[in-house]
Amino acid sequence: MTGAKTNERPGTRATLRGYHMSASKARVVLNLIRGEDVTTAAEILAGTTREAADVIAKVLASAIANAVNNDAMNAEELFVSAAYADEGVTMKRFTPRARGRAGKIRKRSCHITVIVSRLDEDRLELLRVARSAQAVASRTRRVASSRRRGEPVPVAQYEASVDVEENEIIDPIDEVETEDEATPAEVVDETDNEEEVGETNEDETVSEDTTEETN
Repeated sequence: MTGAKTNERPGTRATLRGYHMSASKARVVLNLIRGEDVTTAAEILAGTTREAADVIAKVLASAIANAVNNDAMNAEELFVSAAYADEGVTMKRFTPRARGRAGKIRKRSCHITVIVSRLDEDRLELLRVARSAQAVASRTRRVASSRRRGEPVPVAQYEASVDVEENEIIDPIDEVETEDEATPAEVVDETDNEEEVGETNEDETVSEDTTEETN
């Protein structure tokens, strides 16, 4: 049983026709993103140094925009269900060679197509869990880095800090010791000291008055 034809594959597509590049060069990059979710595919294309990566990234962005605006889909739930490159028009040119001969030059072109579809529920749930764990780990690393540098930790960074060993949420504010805080015992001691100083001053005044009267 043959598979679905190229123009009958389900999903939302975007096509770039007649780009001046051979189809074989485009297929090398398309093979990297086929079957990946759109976020991962965009990251792969951003880290690829081939010329085709920049062009395919624009086609992928167009396919995502078509799915969001035309089919009312969520961009975070899409993946690259199909990506292929067909051969376009080939321009024939010649270059002079020795003994009056002519060498052939083939300037090839291709049609690049990217199709995006919605992930199934099982894979979508796994993707959400993986993204959540990655976000928590990233925030935890930022909090630890800020502490090592002695910088104040922003609220947005330490809210979701997680202790991996104990599976408990850590609040960095509880761990910071403030110098301005005073314990009740210290306050009582200072009050007692003030009373003792007052009593001593009164005793000295009474003794001075007694000495003057005697004289």
